[in-house]
Amino acid sequence: MRSLHRLRLSAWPLALAAACPSFAQTSLNPVTVTATRFAEPVESLPLGVSIITAEEVRKSGATTVTEALMRLAGVPGRQDFYGGGEYNLDLRGFGATADSNQVVILDGQRLSEADLGGTRLAGIPIDAVERIEILRGGGAVLYGEGATGGVIVITTKAGAGKDRRNAASGYLAAGSYNLRDARATATLAGGGFSLDAGAQRRTTDNHRDNFRSALDTASLTGQWANQWLRLGASYATDDLDIRLPGGISQAQYDANPRQTNRPNDWAQLRNERGTVFAQAEWGDWQVAADAGQRQRTLRSMNSGFAFDYDIDADTWSLRARHEASFGGVKNRVVFGYDDAKWRRDILGAFGSTATQHSQAWYVKDDVTLAGGTRLAAGWRSEDIAKDSSGLPLADGEHAWELGVSHPFGHGITAYARTGRSFRLANVDEFSFTTPGVALEPQTSRDHELGVRWVHAAGRAEARLYRSDVTNEIGFDPAAPSGFGFLGVNTNFDPARRQGLELDVVHAVTKAVGLRLNAALRSSTFRSGPYAGLDVPLAPRRSVALRADWAPAGGHRVSGGVNWVSSQFVDFDNRCTVPSYSTADMRYAYQWKNAEFSLGVANLFGRKYYTQAFTCVGGTTMSIYPEPGRAFTAAVRASF
Repeated sequence: MRSLHRLRLSAWPLALAAACPSFAQTSLNPVTVTATRFAEPVESLPLGVSIITAEEVRKSGATTVTEALMRLAGVPGRQDFYGGGEYNLDLRGFGATADSNQVVILDGQRLSEADLGGTRLAGIPIDAVERIEILRGGGAVLYGEGATGGVIVITTKAGAGKDRRNAASGYLAAGSYNLRDARATATLAGGGFSLDAGAQRRTTDNHRDNFRSALDTASLTGQWANQWLRLGASYATDDLDIRLPGGISQAQYDANPRQTNRPNDWAQLRNERGTVFAQAEWGDWQVAADAGQRQRTLRSMNSGFAFDYDIDADTWSLRARHEASFGGVKNRVVFGYDDAKWRRDILGAFGSTATQHSQAWYVKDDVTLAGGTRLAAGWRSEDIAKDSSGLPLADGEHAWELGVSHPFGHGITAYARTGRSFRLANVDEFSFTTPGVALEPQTSRDHELGVRWVHAAGRAEARLYRSDVTNEIGFDPAAPSGFGFLGVNTNFDPARRQGLELDVVHAVTKAVGLRLNAALRSSTFRSGPYAGLDVPLAPRRSVALRADWAPAGGHRVSGGVNWVSSQFVDFDNRCTVPSYSTADMRYAYQWKNAEFSLGVANLFGRKYYTQAFTCVGGTTMSIYPEPGRAFTAAVRASF
C-alpha cells in the first residue's frame, strides 16, 4: 500500500507528460458524449469518459462489442461460459462480480440483468454501432443500482438521432475455425422519415471440441424527425446456438487445450428487444422519453441436466434538461424518473420465479461560472423490491455526487469528483446465503481526480480513483452455509479499489494514428480473514496499444497489442491466471465502394486463457482456453 501511495504522488506528472507530448496544437475538436443522458461536449465534464467511434471499430476489425471494448479501450475481459464471442468485462477490478457492479445501456435502455446470468453484448450487431462510451467509476446518480464500477453506453447509428441518408452495405468474411460471417445493413430516408435495417449470420467451429456456434441477428428501426421533435420505434433480435465445451484441468490444458470434458453440452440463447422513443426541444428545454420491453430465453443441457429459464424485462424513463444563463453564469439541470420491472422463470421440476421492481427519481445540476469553472451536484433516490420464490428483499437507497472542473487553457481541463453508489444483492445472491443471515446493501464511497486534454490532433485523459466498498456482496467459498458445507453468498469485510487510468488518442500525422489505454489497479480487502489479499480475477495492470497507418491512397494497415497482468483465481491468492499478451493486425484495401481486408488475431499464436475459477491444491483448474492464431478474409461493399 505504501508503494501505491507513492504512485499517487508521482503519477500525475508522468501521466500528463505521456498524454501531452506537445502544446503546439491547441485548436480544439468538438467531442460530444451522451453518457450524461443528454448530449453535451466532453471537454468540461467533471468525470472520466472513454469513447470508441464506429470508424475506430471498423479500422480495428473488431467483430463484436466486447471485442471492441477489449481491443480499443483496454477493458480486461474473461471468456463467458456460454461462448459465442461473449466476455465478462471488468471496468474497475470487481472480478467475478464485475457484471453486477457496472451498468450497460443500449440506446437509452438498460440491458443489465438482475441475476448472475451476465449481460450479453456480442449479440448487438457491430455494424449498427455508432459509438461506445465508457463512464468510468460511480454512475449511480444517473443510472442507479450497480453502477459503482461504471457504465457502458452503446449508441447505434439509428439511435444516434443524426440525419439519415439512403445507404446500404454488405459484408462477407471467411476464416480460421471454419468461420463464415455475412452481414447487411440498409437505410431508407426521405421527408423526415427513415428506416434502418440490419441482419447477420455468423457460424464457426471455434477453437475447441464441442464449441461450434451459430449467431443470427436482425434489427429494424423506424423514426420521424423535424427540427424540434423525434419519434421512433425499434425491434431487434439475436439468437445464439452453441455447444459448450466446459472447463478443463491444468494437466488437460497443458496436453491439449482443444479438448472437452462435456461433449454433449449445449445451449440456445434468444434475445428480443422492442423500444419506442421520443425527444423534443422547446426553447431552453429538452425532453426525452422511452419505453422498452426485453425477453431473454435460455435452453441448455449441462452434464445431462437441463437448465432453462425465461426472462421478461420492462423499462421506461422520462427525463428533461433545462439550460439558462444568468449574467456570465450558465446553469444546466437534468432530472428524470426511471421505472424497471424484471422477472425470471426457471423451468422444470425444480423451477422458481424471481422478480425485481425498481423506481427512481434523480436530479443533477451543473453550474458553469464565467471563468469556465464547472460545479456539479447530483442526487438519486431509488426504491427496490426483489423476490425469489417467496423470499423478499426490499430497500430504499440513495446515491449522490459532487464534482468540479476547471479549464487551464491549451485545451486542458482538470476535474475532481466524489460520491456514493450502491447495490442490493441480486436474486441469485440473496436466495443462497446462510439461513437467517440477510445480506446488507453494498455501498461505496467513490473519489476521482482527472486531467483531460483535447487538441487538434486528438485527446488524452488521465485519472486517479479510489472506491471504498462496504458490505461488498459476493460468493465466499469459505463462508459457513449452516448445512454442514462451506460456500455461500455473503457481505465481505471492507474492500478498496484504487488506481491510475490513462487514455490517449493521437494523430501523429495525417497517415498515422495511435491509441493507448493503460491502467494500474489495486483491488484488495482491507480487513477480515482476507485482509491485504487481492480480490479474485482482478488483474493489477493492463495495456492496450494500437496503431493505424494509411501508407498510400486506398491502403490501410492497423494493429495492436493487448497485455493483461496475472490475476488470482482464489481468495487465498494461491492460484493464478498467468499474464498474457496478444497482438492483432489487419490490412485493408479500398477500391471504389469495396473494401478488401485480411486480418489475423493472436498474431504470434500465444497459448493463454482468460477464465478459470477453481483452485485445487495450489493448482489452477476449470480453465477455459482462448483461441490460437486466427485469420479472417473479408470484403465490404458500401452503396
